[in-house]
Amino acid sequence: MNGDSKLYEILKSLNIPFDYYEHPPVPTVKEAEIYWKDLDASHCKNLFFRNHKGNRHYLVIFDYRKSLSISELEQKLKQGKLSFASELRMEKYLGLKPGSVSPFGLIHDTEKHVYLFIDKELEQVKKISFHPNLNTASLVINNVDFKKFLNWCGNSFEYLKLYD
Repeated sequence: MNGDSKLYEILKSLNIPFDYYEHPPVPTVKEAEIYWKDLDASHCKNLFFRNHKGNRHYLVIFDYRKSLSISELEQKLKQGKLSFASELRMEKYLGLKPGSVSPFGLIHDTEKHVYLFIDKELEQVKKISFHPNLNTASLVINNVDFKKFLNWCGNSFEYLKLYD
């Protein structure tokens, strides 16, 4: 299996089963879409931001078919001015490279620094998919298990209505 071996160990220790789907590298959801067409899961965009001062970082997760401008996100999240976090910050806080952003990267955030905002619409889906910290595969897990994983990580998160 491609991906983060530490992640697989954690999922196993939490008794979280997953379906693994290998595919060529797909750094964008547009490129990944063709490999997801037969997967029974909600697929997500995962965007990593920093605040204006650079002292707070946010992972924003929502359905891959939707889009929001940064100014719309700033209004919804109420965290001030946002910008995309640099590759260096992504590596430091999530242990990830661009094109592989995933909430599974939280296993590397030992300081529990990154705050998650998850679109409210995803709260009720049955299954959800993310890269296993590498963009050459997708993992599908039950949403109940995703919440178990988030609770285990210990990062603060909230479900928020991102779309009217």
